[in-house]
Amino acid sequence: MNADSGIFAFSVPVDGRKEENMNMNETPGGDRIHISLFGKRNAGKSSVMNALLGQTLSIVSEIKGTTTDPVRKSMELLPLGPVLFTDTPGLDDEGPLGAFRIEKSYEILNRTNIALVVVDASLGRGPEDERIITRLQERRIPYIVVYNKVDLLSREGSLQTDAGDALLMADRLLTGEEVSIYISTVQNVHIQELKKLLANIKLDREPAFPIIADLVQPKDLVVLVIPVDQAAPKGRLILPQQQTIRELLDEGVVPVLTRETELQYTLDQLKESPDLVVTDSQVFETVAALVPESVPLTSFSILFARHKGVLKPAVEGVKVLEALKDKDTILIAEGCTHHRQCGDIGTEKLPAWIRRYSGEKELYFEFTSGNEFPKDVSPYRLIIQCGGCMLNEQEVRSRYQRARNQGVPITNYGIAISEMKGILRRSIAML
Repeated sequence: MNADSGIFAFSVPVDGRKEENMNMNETPGGDRIHISLFGKRNAGKSSVMNALLGQTLSIVSEIKGTTTDPVRKSMELLPLGPVLFTDTPGLDDEGPLGAFRIEKSYEILNRTNIALVVVDASLGRGPEDERIITRLQERRIPYIVVYNKVDLLSREGSLQTDAGDALLMADRLLTGEEVSIYISTVQNVHIQELKKLLANIKLDREPAFPIIADLVQPKDLVVLVIPVDQAAPKGRLILPQQQTIRELLDEGVVPVLTRETELQYTLDQLKESPDLVVTDSQVFETVAALVPESVPLTSFSILFARHKGVLKPAVEGVKVLEALKDKDTILIAEGCTHHRQCGDIGTEKLPAWIRRYSGEKELYFEFTSGNEFPKDVSPYRLIIQCGGCMLNEQEVRSRYQRARNQGVPITNYGIAISEMKGILRRSIAML
């Protein structure tokens, strides 16, 4: 507890690999509020982020362009909740590599819930700052203009900077009004006020639907089918399974976990039929054959399409599977960056099933992972996105919107698999 701010805050390291391995005691990145810092080189973005975190994470230097890749750090910022800070490269970077870095900075907007536009107070706003602010306004992303380095101004000017009332400023922020604050990371001026301002922003971030809570009742019996093959992470469950189990426990539901190889035995041991069966998509066909038609059946991936608010367009997009032609290219996009192994669902099983379903047409496949997603998706006949457990709702929706804007159908792993196995109607019946 910070005695000055009254804000409880602690940090958890997050990078591409560590975030995938978060345990159930940590909020996954996809469920955190994403706060991104934008601005020109040497505006002090890294210093601001370090000051907010209370520790040195981003490298600070007088040399322009020290931050060349986005740097992420998670922390708890109450009462706002679990957040993920992202420090981005400078918007005025130069040269071919600089242009690439600027593009990457703008890509961060796709998953930004709150933005901090950091400006060198001694220089004032430049065209780069105005461009990012225009983008934020167009996307209706709340943003704070943070005038840093107020210590470089005259003493009189420094005294005139007023952080204002954090609650009032937070309310103004959500109306679309621009809010600004003057700080100094060197002299620790208004750092706590900036923290208070961020902590008191009341975002309307309720997901379109919970994962599963609204589909069950207390004391329901839900069977979760979890394959354990060579592609499964050793010694742990993957994130969608963890999150689904937690929601079921929170609702007073009884989850029963089994592999597909023991599913029939599990069903035989139950005194009554389960109220719902949820399976990993890759064993959909096997599970559907064993579970009676009277028992609702769906998959983790389909639940997450609904949870992220993209179930309807994903169901519409899957129809193109029946119309694939020779030389069509399909993009398979996965939200995490795990090491590919033999039998990987995204790079091996899905392409094989799609080729078979299409009548062995000559199809091409491309793959992306993590936060990588093409700006131009027009070359693709179809995009198949994973469940998106590692991506926040805003980024998942932005991917679907990008595909829609460019006229490219997009669907989801579980929906594509259930369509190819002839059980799509059944797998979405209760959703």
